[in-house]
Amino acid sequence: MAKSLSTPIRRDPTRGPSFAAVAKFAYWLDAGIRVPGTNLRFGLDPILGLIPGAGDAAGAVLAGWILVEAIRLGASRATLMRMAGNVALDALVGAVPLLGDIFDFAWKANLRNVALLERHVAAPARTARADRSFVVLVMCSVLALVLGLLALGILLTRWVFHAVGVAGD
Repeated sequence: MAKSLSTPIRRDPTRGPSFAAVAKFAYWLDAGIRVPGTNLRFGLDPILGLIPGAGDAAGAVLAGWILVEAIRLGASRATLMRMAGNVALDALVGAVPLLGDIFDFAWKANLRNVALLERHVAAPARTARADRSFVVLVMCSVLALVLGLLALGILLTRWVFHAVGVAGD
């Protein structure tokens, strides 16, 4: 039985050249080089991170291309937020000398982002729910952190005033 002309043909976006290019790019950024005699892999991102100042910024710019392609492939805002969070964490921690280089070697933000994108493309509704839950969890954690820091600041200020003798109880 022939398909109707009005029936849309569903294509798997993970099979297209755009997704394949993103996956290959992420592989070379995060795992394209194997340490001889081991199963350890790293990519160009940790190597770029060795350049003080500009290296991690360059890595973040390169990772931005994966975000742009995710937008083109129709990733949800929540998925894009998670991907941007991975890039931001990679860039921020990567900027710390030595610790950041070790983190870059292990974190592999670009491969994580390709996996997030692939999961979103395969099951958008299920991934969107999981992403929303993750975003809510992160927002609640940030709120708790801000409130904790505010309380700590108030307590510290009271302690300083009390130690100096400005405020009496």
